[in-house]
Amino acid sequence: MSATQSTYLEEEGVYQFYMEYPVPAYLVALVAGDLIHADIGPRSRVWAEPCLLPTAISKLSGMVERWLSAAESLYGPYIWGRYDIVFLPPSFPIVAMENPCLTFIISSILESDEFLIIDVIHEVAHSWFGNAVTNATWEEMWLSEGLATYAQRRITTETYGAAFTCLETAFRLDALHRQMKLLGEDNPVSKLQVKLEPGVNPSNLMNLFTYEKGYCFVYYLSQLCGDPRHFDSFLRAYIEKYKFTSVVAQDLLDSFLNFFPELKEQCVESKAGLEFERWLNATGPPLAEPDLSQGSSLTKPVENLFKLWTTEPLDSAAAASSVDLTKWRTFQTVLFLDRLLDGSPLPHVVIKKLSECYSSQLDSMNAEIRIRWLQIVVRNDYYPDLYKVRRFLENQMSRMYTIPLYEDLCTGTLKSFALEIFYQTQNQLHPNLRKTIQQILSQGLNPLPAIDTTAVTTDTPAMVLEDKVSEATNGAISLRDVNVSA
Repeated sequence: MSATQSTYLEEEGVYQFYMEYPVPAYLVALVAGDLIHADIGPRSRVWAEPCLLPTAISKLSGMVERWLSAAESLYGPYIWGRYDIVFLPPSFPIVAMENPCLTFIISSILESDEFLIIDVIHEVAHSWFGNAVTNATWEEMWLSEGLATYAQRRITTETYGAAFTCLETAFRLDALHRQMKLLGEDNPVSKLQVKLEPGVNPSNLMNLFTYEKGYCFVYYLSQLCGDPRHFDSFLRAYIEKYKFTSVVAQDLLDSFLNFFPELKEQCVESKAGLEFERWLNATGPPLAEPDLSQGSSLTKPVENLFKLWTTEPLDSAAAASSVDLTKWRTFQTVLFLDRLLDGSPLPHVVIKKLSECYSSQLDSMNAEIRIRWLQIVVRNDYYPDLYKVRRFLENQMSRMYTIPLYEDLCTGTLKSFALEIFYQTQNQLHPNLRKTIQQILSQGLNPLPAIDTTAVTTDTPAMVLEDKVSEATNGAISLRDVNVSA
């Protein structure tokens, strides 16, 4: 449970837990299953099904303590005692959730070292921002997610260097602009202070604006201080002042200006074009974005390769010989593939040469990379590689990997292919995911043929919630583009 285990009565099979500190209700969570554990640090252990435990240990042993120590050096003592992690089946609906003492993470993420690192560090950051100090309403989720994303990147800068942090940030900001293009700049969910009024779906608040526009605002505040370490000092004081309470944006901003009286005298909150009120209540993209030039050693090769493949006429020999993707970081490869996705459909000669050069390499890479290549295959109707789409969907049961592919299959000419795969795999899917895919498949059909849903209880609260999730999906917001870690 998301608490300290205090006693276990073996004769009765009863576990008792205790949480020493007040926490918001959304952080209370319980997990039950065939779980075993192993220590991976002095205050951390992993819990997983027996078949997963060795992989979890090898990926995280010694790492969590390193990240916790880095976070403590920035933001003060870790107050929750233990930092354990439980790996859940692929049907868990989000990548990760920051429950105190026991972070929940989807087991699929173990495939990708870099995404695993980022997602765990993000949840570590929530120990201070979100768990200790919580947003008072869901209208201001950015207070948890924007601050946690900022803290996550401060931690990765301390542990992996600025170039890696800039690469990951560039990848996420690319996704933010992609989502902006899909939604339109006037969409109310692009505000940081979203009003939950008629026409605004609360589920749509789990979007990249909450994370990345929130991050950009926090980064802007840090730049006003002149030195990020001065801003770290402010955040330590902010945590100390408000820990175990819920806050609104004005609490954060008032504390910021009181901590830096010289900035208050300069009226930085009213700086033309960058007013705090405008940051919070204007729709559209961030008013300012971070300087990512320190990541150029990692991002420049991506830009160069993308230009080689998209400049006419195609010099496929030069493009193919210019880089070995197996030597790249995961975030470099996904950034390259995302940009190809943005440019799809591509000329047939380009997609054919891309497949010849990279398809077999990508087959052996993690799911975050493979799904992007398969989306390129689908969006370009490249039939020679279509069997790989089938194979992927027959083995991946996580919504973050299935939904984007089904969306793309149903947008183009391959809906019958999608239906065929769904009928074959539906009984392996979580009931909520099954319903979402049914709704994607049913668009444009009159009606969708009867599907065996004997395992689904349509009047459960979970299914009602799924209606909301599916509305976000049907709004053409690909879940792959959303940081679905809580």
